[in-house]
Amino acid sequence: MDQAQLNTLTNFIWNIADDVLRDVYVRGKYRDVVLPMTVLRRLDAVLEPTKQAVLDMKAALDREKVANQDDALRAASGQAFYNTSPFLLRDLKSRATQQKLKDDFEAYLDGFSPNVQDILNNFEFRNQIPRLSKADALGLLIEKFLDKDINLSPNPVGDLPALDNHSMGTIFEELVRRFNEENNEEAGEHWTPRDAVRLMANLIFLPVADHVQSATYLVYDGACGTGGMLTVAEETLQQLAAAQGKQVSVHLYGQEINSETYAICKSDLLLKG
Repeated sequence: MDQAQLNTLTNFIWNIADDVLRDVYVRGKYRDVVLPMTVLRRLDAVLEPTKQAVLDMKAALDREKVANQDDALRAASGQAFYNTSPFLLRDLKSRATQQKLKDDFEAYLDGFSPNVQDILNNFEFRNQIPRLSKADALGLLIEKFLDKDINLSPNPVGDLPALDNHSMGTIFEELVRRFNEENNEEAGEHWTPRDAVRLMANLIFLPVADHVQSATYLVYDGACGTGGMLTVAEETLQQLAAAQGKQVSVHLYGQEINSETYAICKSDLLLKG
C-alpha cells in the first residue's frame, strides 16, 4: 500500500476521536479509546474468515470437556489469537438499547484469547466502556471503525485494497506518534524516532555483519517501549543475512514497565503478524 493510502487511513482513524469522543473525553484521553479500538478492529477483520471454524471447534472441545483449548483454537483461527464469542464487530452495530450493546460488546471482548486479554487489560480498555455507553457513543464508535470507506482487513474489500501486516503496523505507529505529540510527551519518553532506531540497529549489527551465519537468533530489549527497536533490529538482521546469502530465524523478546506502552508494543507485534 502506498504512502498516500496509508495517510488516508491514518487520518480517518485520527478523526474518529473528534467525531465521536469530543465532549465525552478531554483530548489527552482520546488515545485510551482509539488505540485499543484500532487493535480490535484489525484483529476482528483478520479473524472474520475463520470465525465459524473457531466457533465449531470451541463447541466440539466443550462437548469433549477439553480443558486446555488454546492450541486447538489458534489452529482453527489460523492466527496466534482468536475470539470465541458469537459476535463480530459488525454484529454489534444494531442493538435495541445501550445496555444490550454494552453487554454484548463486553461479551465480545471476553471471547478473545489470553494474549489479546493481556493487551486489553494493560490498556485498561474495559474501564472506558461504561463511560462510552452512558454517553451513547459506543455504537457510533463501532460504526466509525466499520465505515465502508476504509478497509483495515488483510483482504481486499470491493475497490479498497488489502492492508498487509506491515502497513497496519505503520498506521498504528503513526497514531501512537501523533497521540504522544498531542499530549506533549517529552521527546523519547515513549517514542524513539525511527531514523534513530535504524542507526542504533546498524551500530549493533554492521560491525559483525561478516559473522552472521544461518541460524536462529534471539533479540532482547530490556526497556522495549513500543517495540520499534525489536522490529527494526529483526529487519536489519534479516537484510544483512540475505546480503550474505544466509537464512536466519529471529525471535523477539522485550520487557516494559509502563502498562500502556507494553500494551502498545504487544498490539503492534500482533498487528504485524
